[in-house]
Amino acid sequence: MPLIAHSCPDGRTQPFSAHAGSVASLASQYAAAFGAEEPAYLLGLLHDVGKCSPAGQNRLLNNGAKVEHSAAGAEAICEQNQNNPFAKLLSYCIAGHHSGLPNGGVPTDTEDRPTLTAKLKRQKVRNHDYAAFAGELGTIPSVQPFALVCSPSSAGFTYAFRTRMLFSCLVDADYLDTEAFMNDAPLRKSAADPLDVLLTRLQDKLQKFGPPKNLVGEKRAEVLADCLSAAAAARGLYTLTVPTGGGKTLSSLAFALRHAIKNGLDRVIYVIPYTSIIDQTAAVFREVLGEQNVLEHHHNANYDTPDEEETDPRALAMENWDAPIVVTTNVQFFESLFSNRTSRCRKLHNITNSVVIFDEAQMLPIDLLLPCVRAIEELVRNHRCTAVLCSATQPALEPYFDAAVRPREICRAPAELYEALRRVRYEPLGQIGDETLLARLSAHRQALCVVNTKVQAQELFGGLTGEGCYHLSTFMTPTHRRRVLAEIRIRLDPNRTDRPPCRVISTSLIEAGVNVDFPVVYREEAGLDSAIQAAGRCNREGRLSSEEAVVYLFRPDERYQNKRPRSLRLPIETARLVMQNYTDISAPEAIRDYFTRYFRFRGESLDQKNIIRQLNNGVSAGLNIPFATVAEQFRVIDSPTRMVLVPENDEARALIAALQRGERSRTLLRQAGLHAVSVYQQQYDLLLGSGALDVLDGELAALHDMTLYSNDTGLQIPNNGIAVFV
Repeated sequence: MPLIAHSCPDGRTQPFSAHAGSVASLASQYAAAFGAEEPAYLLGLLHDVGKCSPAGQNRLLNNGAKVEHSAAGAEAICEQNQNNPFAKLLSYCIAGHHSGLPNGGVPTDTEDRPTLTAKLKRQKVRNHDYAAFAGELGTIPSVQPFALVCSPSSAGFTYAFRTRMLFSCLVDADYLDTEAFMNDAPLRKSAADPLDVLLTRLQDKLQKFGPPKNLVGEKRAEVLADCLSAAAAARGLYTLTVPTGGGKTLSSLAFALRHAIKNGLDRVIYVIPYTSIIDQTAAVFREVLGEQNVLEHHHNANYDTPDEEETDPRALAMENWDAPIVVTTNVQFFESLFSNRTSRCRKLHNITNSVVIFDEAQMLPIDLLLPCVRAIEELVRNHRCTAVLCSATQPALEPYFDAAVRPREICRAPAELYEALRRVRYEPLGQIGDETLLARLSAHRQALCVVNTKVQAQELFGGLTGEGCYHLSTFMTPTHRRRVLAEIRIRLDPNRTDRPPCRVISTSLIEAGVNVDFPVVYREEAGLDSAIQAAGRCNREGRLSSEEAVVYLFRPDERYQNKRPRSLRLPIETARLVMQNYTDISAPEAIRDYFTRYFRFRGESLDQKNIIRQLNNGVSAGLNIPFATVAEQFRVIDSPTRMVLVPENDEARALIAALQRGERSRTLLRQAGLHAVSVYQQQYDLLLGSGALDVLDGELAALHDMTLYSNDTGLQIPNNGIAVFV
């Protein structure tokens, strides 16, 4: 009787040889993008050999006792390739293809540990005879060395990165083949349009703008021309340094699409710092390129399954980024690159052979800057990517890249471009209290005020009177924020003759990429890049002279200064030093001086968790790589967040109802994210303790007490029975 790999409640079974062959072919196909077809094929062949034991078949055919089958394939690949270090790297992938990449462990690990060493010890003790797989698969190829370019000082990082990429090929192939069998359907494939079609649509859109009507329009046209010209060059690392309002979003997309076509790349990935601006960018791309071509992924719901279990249908629903345009966050992108979880890692192979645009590059996570730089290096050097660091305040990262991977600037004359697009002046106010600040804001018909703390934002908003007052917060759902921003833009419309009042209080979420244009901006002191980004919301279209458009920089009352996050202290101190030396703080030389000083002051804390050292040491210490530990420590946001869905309208209520029924799909989860707020665990616990949440599963909850959601400021967190804004 043929061995089987899966069985369904309807009686259908999938032969083991069919599943192994299909997964091997798919994984090899995915790994071809970075020249690793052979090891990926081998992973596919051997990943499920543990199911070939009598106990494994009994589990599948007769619902017998659970069997941990993943360790068998890990043992098999090492036994067949003794003294081959690359076999051990592949064994991590097989051992963790359900439960996640484990730590390597040490020889003294006992069998109950979750390490690779312990898994292999358990396999020997249980002695499940899985040798029957050989009769199903025939001759098994041997493990070949990885063909990688790496620096001697970071070989461990490079080999760990490649292992994670191969793991991605395996788990995505396994998930897709399993999904197809379970659904009795063909393999799911993208229905998106080719990149050349998308480029034609973008060019049609750009042509509709017509000839430039003013200096800003002329400079935007020059940026676009530079991007299209540079797109013909070879793959590599680039910078795109364009002042705010210079049209870098569509110009960078034009570069990316043409460059991808010229170099045979598969997709374009936009990496953006805030979920609050993903909505805007993705909406622009969908309008130009078509809904089916743009994938927006930033929610934090991730599903994995224990090693002895079959794949959870919810895990099958998670994104693998099989789309031509992906828009995601720094959190989702970098945490996935350093993750050990199957749900997060399955998309990694689709990052390879891509153009990756890091929008607002100055917002790369500072505590993890060096590992992020190394990851970008690996994508460019060993995984056929082009990376673009895109910013109005370029963060002077050149010294941190290897000499073989140094960035090239796309714009021909960024200094001249800056001079031409200078649209504001900065005026320091010193320390002012809320009462004075509110009086100044009320004296302006239209004004934006950006502060560092939610506490002050809330109190200032409460002090505003009259119509046209708005508050923006990450505690508003993306749909809510989009609605408020639409109202703000209507009031700011330059074609209106009545100039209705519009006063907005916001935290820093509005600074990076949110397309609004105020005549005046107030910005609490922060890092120099934050002040300049806030200035990008002032006189954006250049309708005022640079003397008329003012960005006021102020220091708040002591009570707010004491509540600032610790992470703001050094940027503020560095900015104060730089501001003493430059009359124009937004000049390119001032920005470079700021980042050079700031990075030097941070020193080794640019890799606060010693991620690079851990990976390098792990490889040099017998390939005992701490995959699970690194994944746990690599947190762009130190405190993990939870998704709270808000039934703010009929669409949200219908989505929540579907999730309550147990439905899970990539479309459903993506749509639900538009009606969700991310909260820290402590805030989640307060909501749960007050009885305000319906828990849908271990990852998702829905708010059922809508008295805790304000139409003005979003979610409120209960504290000792009292609702408070945070």
